[in-house]
Amino acid sequence: MTGYEMFWPMVAHVLLVFLLYGLLAMRRAAIVKAGKADRSVFRENRDEPSESLVVRNSIANQFELPVLFYAVSIVLYVAQADNLLAMVLAWIFVASRYAHAYVHVTINRLSLRGPLFLLGFLTLAAMWAWLAVWFVLS
Repeated sequence: MTGYEMFWPMVAHVLLVFLLYGLLAMRRAAIVKAGKADRSVFRENRDEPSESLVVRNSIANQFELPVLFYAVSIVLYVAQADNLLAMVLAWIFVASRYAHAYVHVTINRLSLRGPLFLLGFLTLAAMWAWLAVWFVLS
């Protein structure tokens, strides 16, 4: 492949982050408007109501495991190891992040979030394994 295909899953993940920030802003505005909390609560994120706290936590999740996703995606591209396998794995990872975030900001059931996290984790591990194999075979 070695075109720009490897960057589209990264762009899709960035879109997820922006969507979550938009959702956080909307939920916080609704909380303030409903009188459930004062704006000052959000200055230091103390005693944040659960409606917006789950979104804030979901955003934080997007800057943990996905950092390794960005790193491997860029290295796969630079090493020209961004073949169909790498692309499929990248899209599975991003889809798992979308599903995980959706569950997190809606019903927030760990019994659903856990398997979605594990899917993304294992997919990311497979991406790194593919990169290692690529370097060994090259």
